[in-house]
Order: sequence, then C-alpha cells, then structure tokens
Amino acid sequence: MKRKLLSVAVACALTSVLVAGCGSDTANTAFGVDYPRSDTDFWNSYIKFVPLYSVQLSMQLKTTNSHNDVTALAGNVRTLVSQGAKAILMAPQDTAGVTPTLDDLAAKKIPVVSVDTRPDAGEVYMVVRTDNRAYGEKACHFLGTKLRGTGKVVMLQGDLASINGRDRTEAFNECMSSNFPKIQVFGEVTNWDSTLALQKLQADFTAHPDIKGIYMQASFGLAPTLQVLKQRGLQVPPSDPNHVFAVSNDGIHEELKDIKAGLIDATVSQPADLYAKIALQYLKDAVAGKTYRPGPTDHNSTIVQIRPGVLEDQLAAPLVTADGATFGPVSSVTADDRSLWANNSFN
Repeated sequence: MKRKLLSVAVACALTSVLVAGCGSDTANTAFGVDYPRSDTDFWNSYIKFVPLYSVQLSMQLKTTNSHNDVTALAGNVRTLVSQGAKAILMAPQDTAGVTPTLDDLAAKKIPVVSVDTRPDAGEVYMVVRTDNRAYGEKACHFLGTKLRGTGKVVMLQGDLASINGRDRTEAFNECMSSNFPKIQVFGEVTNWDSTLALQKLQADFTAHPDIKGIYMQASFGLAPTLQVLKQRGLQVPPSDPNHVFAVSNDGIHEELKDIKAGLIDATVSQPADLYAKIALQYLKDAVAGKTYRPGPTDHNSTIVQIRPGVLEDQLAAPLVTADGATFGPVSSVTADDRSLWANNSFN
C-alpha cells in the first residue's frame, strides 16, 4: 500500500473541528465491525482495508458480515455487543430497516459509526460517506456532455431502500431534467443485483436499440454492461458513432482498467481505503468521548450536519475518465492517477 497510514498521534487531530481533546486509552477496548456484504469488488476491498488500519490504530476488532440482510445485521450487532464491543461500525444497506437496531444501541449507550450509507433515522456518532447526490450529478454531466444533450440513456439503479440508491437516482434525474431535457432516461431498479441488471439492460436495448448512454450506480452493473455491449457489437471506440458511453460508480481496479481499454468511459471513485481508515478513527473517538462540529477536515473533506444531532463526514470522490477532461461544472482525473485507491492496493 502506497498511501501513508495515519499514526496514532496524527489521528488525535483528525479534523480541525475537533472539540474535545485526546485522552482516553482504548488499547484494551473491543470494537465491533459489521461488514455489509462480500459480493462486490468494492466491498471486498473495504473488508481488506479494515484490519490493516485497525493494526495501525491499535484496535481490537470483532467482526461479522450481514450479507445485505438487515435482520442478520440486527443479530450480528447483538452478538458483537455480547462479545464486549463498546462501539459499532456498520454500513446498513437497508437504511430505514436499521432504525430499531440503532435505537437499541442508543439505549445501551453504545456509539455507532455508519460508513457509506446514512441511516434514515436513529442515533449515530458519525456518518462517513461521500456526497451521493454528487455521484448522480457527475454521471449526468458526463453523459449529457458526451451525448450533446440528446439521446437515450439507461440508469441501472441501486436499491431504493438505501439512501445511496435514492440519492444517486434523484440527483441524476433532476440534473438531466434541468440541464439536458432532450435526453430520455430509462430508470431500472436493480437492487444492486448484476443478474437483474443484465435482464433489464437486455430488455432496454431490445426495445430501444438506439440507446447511447448507460449510468451504472455501482460496479455491480459493470459485467452486465460489458456483456450486452459485446453481444450487440457495440464495443467500439468513443470516436465511432455507434459507441455507447458508459459511466459507473465505485472506482474499483477493473473499472479503471476498462476505462484505459476504452470499454467504459468513466467512473466515480468512492474511497474504500478512507472509508475504513476514517471510520475506524471515529470509532475510537466515540469511545474516547470526543465531539465534532461541522466544518472542513484535514483529510480533504467537510463535515456537514444532516439533521439535528447527525453529522456526516463527506469524503472526496472524483470523476475518473480517460483524458481528465471537464464536463460542464465537473472536472475529472485520469484513470492512471496515482491518488486513486484502486491504483495503489490489492492489484
């Protein structure tokens, strides 16, 4: 790994908006981490990063995996608490269904850090996330610019039970309506499922063979998109009038490789490494009794207040393209940029 890990001393000053100082020794504290799933390259990368940063931060972890099941998450949390966990890191995929679990933890005075997703209700110490509405807006401006404001686009939506799926969908639709009203968008609910994405994408191309753009809300849509484009003879260079412009979300190594190969055109890189590093530090801070307020951090992000009592550290997530061009108000970095986590890890 080429990114320098935070030292414990530096971690004490994680943000410039820290209110309470360092002090409590958490070396002998047990922390609980529930992994949300292990069926995507993105989450498997996150699962690898967590223990690496826990060693750097001298944290004792107890881990479970809820496999995209909110009932399993509730059971896993009970197990972690019974094992002595004093704080819980989770990434609930059903952001409404997790509320009873959060309420139970609050009653036990066990703080929670939520990574990647923001629970719809309930008490959390900190949300570590990126601006998911910006994902939809970046994809919109990329496709709208490439299609010159006209044409047909398929959006492979995530699970709308998740705030991430809703944010990306709503922002993409609103941006298209406001900025590129002549582009027709076919929204397909896929529940982050590649098999369902394949079925719906095939049906869309059968009904509308003149589709010119695809927005994958996460890398679950990558394999289905490549399969359909290959089957239909549409894997052609961007200079070819038959090219279908495809943009994804996640920033996994496979996406970067496919951008450089001309198989897809863009992705938004959400930082799997920083999700692990920053979320674990907040977990320690919660047990140590530190508090935060909105404002800029020292890791190129901003803490915002989402609702009373709920703060979200919004990490940077750049648009990645082959040439690093600008698309309307959105700038991009190239797929070989060494600041991207997928260019530095597990490859």
